Amino acid sequence: WPLTMEKLQHLNDLIHEQLQLGHIVPTHSPWNTPVFVIKKKSGKWRLLQDLRAVNVVLEDMGPLQQGVPSPTLIPTDWPIIVIDLQDCFFTTPLPLHPADAKWFIFSVPSINMAEPSKRYHWTVLPQGMKGPTICQWYEAQALSPVREMFQNCVIYHYMDDILLAAPSDKQLNIMFAKTRDALSTFSLVISPEKIQQMLPLTYLGWKIAEKKVGPPNIRIDPQISTLNELQKLLGTINWICPLLGLSTEELSPLFNLL
Repeated sequence: WPLTMEKLQHLNDLIHEQLQLGHIVPTHSPWNTPVFVIKKKSGKWRLLQDLRAVNVVLEDMGPLQQGVPSPTLIPTDWPIIVIDLQDCFFTTPLPLHPADAKWFIFSVPSINMAEPSKRYHWTVLPQGMKGPTICQWYEAQALSPVREMFQNCVIYHYMDDILLAAPSDKQLNIMFAKTRDALSTFSLVISPEKIQQMLPLTYLGWKIAEKKVGPPNIRIDPQISTLNELQKLLGTINWICPLLGLSTEELSPLFNLL
């Protein structure tokens, strides 16, 4: 992947951060996969690794949820908090087996080829690995005691998006504190900048207002000419398919284009 000077600088910053956290270690293995960075809407940069070739040979564990939870079933006037987990793959303390680490190696080129490229492999689940089921299961274990404690409340959990709702603000605040502590026990971190407490809220694409819940403004452009446009189209289709009763098998020819 050709990287600009700016992207190389941010890539090296992210690599240093992951080294300090112990998520990656230097290696001399001959294996290699492409790595790159993308800029998020928040202005922060994200490290991504192209693991498509590795994912092809990984056994598919299958989804733990057959669909997406709908906030339309939350009782009217219940206060709500929406939270997002930060870097689930990196914070999930599930180590890679040393014998498998070689499959997840990547190289980081130096700026202007000033020195040989450096090579690393992950010690934790790498982002981009076909393993969301593992993260989802791990998060569910963390939330299990909170569900037992607040059986009269609502807890929706889908991947790294969590919604909490309760009959009163007091009970919701207590449940939120217990949820934060439970997640922390499992080394899972809530993104502070993504906590939503004031209406209108957004959860899994749904817009939650004071008296109504509705889908986002959906726009489908049939003229596709780039990979990014295809990804956006498939993301939209993936969101609306539960509403239309479309199965993954019916949509597989489109997703196979990726």
